[in-house]
Amino acid sequence: MQFNKQRRPRFRGGLSALLAMKIFGFAGWSGSGKTTVIEQVIPRFVRAGLKVSLIKHAHHRFDVDHPGKDSFRHRAAGCSEVLVTSKQRWALMHETSGEPEATLEQQIARMSPCDLLLIEGYKRYPLPKLEIYRAANGKPLLYPEDEHIVAVATDTPVQSRLPQFGLEDYDAIAAFVLDTMELNR
Repeated sequence: MQFNKQRRPRFRGGLSALLAMKIFGFAGWSGSGKTTVIEQVIPRFVRAGLKVSLIKHAHHRFDVDHPGKDSFRHRAAGCSEVLVTSKQRWALMHETSGEPEATLEQQIARMSPCDLLLIEGYKRYPLPKLEIYRAANGKPLLYPEDEHIVAVATDTPVQSRLPQFGLEDYDAIAAFVLDTMELNR
């Protein structure tokens, strides 16, 4: 990643690549089924010929590394970044060391250009998103408080003028996202 003098990340593919990316979010309370819905619609987007990427926000501590592995040991020894690379993939682990959490804009800037960037979490962030709602959670709808929610996937009909989909109506959800983001090819 390159930094300018203000230490802000530059967009990896340049500003024009960032502006060409369509960004769509999935929001809902924990346990609503966001990950399952996203996991099911991604292959539909890929079959439509799209390059898809995802940013997932975690509200808790997490680690993608494993104790005992060389990369884990290097981080534990004090490296601020460790990049693990192979023929199949690479992963960069960056220790924040008490820095403020990066904004969604900063995280988007770290992504390679793609056709559709999905965002899981960031439920209060102003971007078009599908609310995943499960009545059994006992939590309120995010809509209508969040004006950026453009549809609801739910296990029970809800009071809303927005389009509604069943939680397992993956084809219709994918088609809606493609239409909303003007990605029908």
